[in-house]
Amino acid sequence: MDAVVMQEFGGPDVLEWESVPDPIADPGWVTVRLKAAALNWHDVLVRQGKYSSPLPHILGADGAGIRTDTGEEVLVLPSLWWGDREAAPGAQWEILGDRQRGTYAELVRVPKDCVAPKPRNLTWEQAAALPLVGLTTYRALFTRGRLRAGENLLVLGAGGGVATMAVMLAAAVGARVTVTSSSTSKIAQARELGATDGVLYTDPAWPDAARLLSPHSQGFDLILDSVGTWEQSIAALRPGGRLVVLGASRSERATLDVRPFYFGQYELIGTTMGSPHDFTGLLRLLDAETVPPLPISAVFPLAEAAAAHKHLEQGSGFGKIVLAHS
Repeated sequence: MDAVVMQEFGGPDVLEWESVPDPIADPGWVTVRLKAAALNWHDVLVRQGKYSSPLPHILGADGAGIRTDTGEEVLVLPSLWWGDREAAPGAQWEILGDRQRGTYAELVRVPKDCVAPKPRNLTWEQAAALPLVGLTTYRALFTRGRLRAGENLLVLGAGGGVATMAVMLAAAVGARVTVTSSSTSKIAQARELGATDGVLYTDPAWPDAARLLSPHSQGFDLILDSVGTWEQSIAALRPGGRLVVLGASRSERATLDVRPFYFGQYELIGTTMGSPHDFTGLLRLLDAETVPPLPISAVFPLAEAAAAHKHLEQGSGFGKIVLAHS
């Protein structure tokens, strides 16, 4: 099969188009002939060597295609070997594309419980964009964050995949959503997907500006922080509010004042990815509610994965970047 292979860690140009042996579907595994794959920032970190992946290696967590044994149209669940506890993944858990060869290829091999029926209303590109960001966001909002209809949610970083998915899922269940962003145009696009308003995080006083957009300026019930700005996020919470942390794209360290934290009765909740149970919950929600497909900002041919990574790292788009396999 043809695939995008990296022989070393580094920048986008380490991604090269090569011919490699087809994967073998051992007992308990299935092979999917991919129609599309989607990029995630996680792919960049793997490419840079942050996860010590084996070399040579094929990136990619997200994909959609056709099972070679049954002919079914499926999504690939990128959360491998979650384990028996819903509270947290087990010791064997990993993300597809970390150590197992991923979806930047014509074929991918995954455990048989890591495929699910493709929603019929989605194109191949829209379907490929869904699994990692949808699963991660569903768990963050509902399993861990306990978001309910009528609550007020602040989503940091409008324009990214998680933030975009969070706006759409939260609005669908009746939550009131506010966003932060680096640009007014991305705030406007978030409004089109269900957000009520937004503030620019380029203003150092953005937590105060965000609080003013919450009911009675009391702060938010739940904040979704995928960027790592815990101190500022907590400043925008209402007393007793919940901060769900699922990324560190702008800061990998946080300093908190302990006394204000416990007097505020805040909750600090960590999460990443999700279980097969969470994935089932996501697909049920999409079936029950009117949730638009994730916006696609750009589609590249699979062979041009390096160019797609360069586009991702520019950070200028709104929505997902997808690789088309045909």
